[in-house]
Amino acid sequence: MKLLHTADWHIGRTLNGYSLLDEQKNAFKQILQIAKAEKVAGIVIAGDIYDRAVPNPEAVTALDKMLQEINLDNKIPIYAISGNHDSAKRLNYGRAWMEHTNFHLNTLLKEAFTPVETATTQIFLLPFFDPLDARVYYKHQGMDIDKIKEITSIGTAMQLVISDIKKRFNPNKRHLLVSHFAVTPNQESELELTSETTSKVGGLATLTSDQFEDFDYVMLGHIHTRFASPNDTIRYSGSPVKFNIKEARIKNKGKGVDIVTLDDQGIKREFKPLVPKTDLVVLEENWSTLCDPDFYKQQPVNHDWFAITIKDFEPSEHVQTNVRAELQKRYGTIVELDYQINHAEQLHQNINTNINQLSPEETVDQFFDTITGKKLSLPQQKLVETIFNEVERQKK
Repeated sequence: MKLLHTADWHIGRTLNGYSLLDEQKNAFKQILQIAKAEKVAGIVIAGDIYDRAVPNPEAVTALDKMLQEINLDNKIPIYAISGNHDSAKRLNYGRAWMEHTNFHLNTLLKEAFTPVETATTQIFLLPFFDPLDARVYYKHQGMDIDKIKEITSIGTAMQLVISDIKKRFNPNKRHLLVSHFAVTPNQESELELTSETTSKVGGLATLTSDQFEDFDYVMLGHIHTRFASPNDTIRYSGSPVKFNIKEARIKNKGKGVDIVTLDDQGIKREFKPLVPKTDLVVLEENWSTLCDPDFYKQQPVNHDWFAITIKDFEPSEHVQTNVRAELQKRYGTIVELDYQINHAEQLHQNINTNINQLSPEETVDQFFDTITGKKLSLPQQKLVETIFNEVERQKK
């Protein structure tokens, strides 16, 4: 059985106000072409299909066309789940009749316990869920109220869920899991990139690889780089498009998809790269270098997007200069412009601070520090995390 593993499409995403839809469409065309060339038995989309719970009309139209091309025009089965950015209830619409075209989409926890059966494999589609979802589900299953109260974290919830999934295992078949969480190799390790942001809302960074060791292979979404995969059988595909500056800083590690083959010889994985239509280039140089023709003419000017940090910046020397306009004359589209100031007294000015790389909790902490000169206390941090956790849950 050969499957294409992709995740985190985030259709409708923007980068500092610039639409990424054309870039996403370009990536999709390549994904479909790879799937056809490899003659895959299905395409796995491991969550965060949309970028937000209520996507804009352009995003809905684009995704609808993409899924039709895969499933209706080319008759390729789809195995998909919702992620933490998706609205589980909205995506669940039409699920029953989509299965008749081999479009399998799980968005609710209760759906994860019934696998998609092939001749050789059971595919379990486990969408993103939080501890409250698990408590509601197990209450409907008649679980004792005292045991329900013990479901206080995603870790304890996942233990119950995986235990019940294993009860459905057919010992004569392989067991494949598709899910959408941050998974670390062990209890002590911590991922450098926890997701598309650094947010830990909902306990997303608490799961460990040992919880999934009974599956032959696990296809994950949520972390946007394949290099965060816990091991050889628990894998992230990464997102097909660069979504932020942190991802663009990772040199020589482009985006792509995995072709996973499960057969009598075992499990084989092959990475297939995707070529960006418009790449995101990060430059961190001083003003004189950035304005030097010998430097900027070596860059993909007027083609790719640029995120530029001006090092050793002296604001007093550029009072009469429109810095962004001068750089745009040389480079073209600049999606982010930041400044590195050496003077300690100017550090708190936060000129054009880039908050897109901060989690909501870190944004609050930075604002609090700027206003009061102090960091949030531990009780304050917990309160902020609780508030954002509730906000994230209500968005679904």
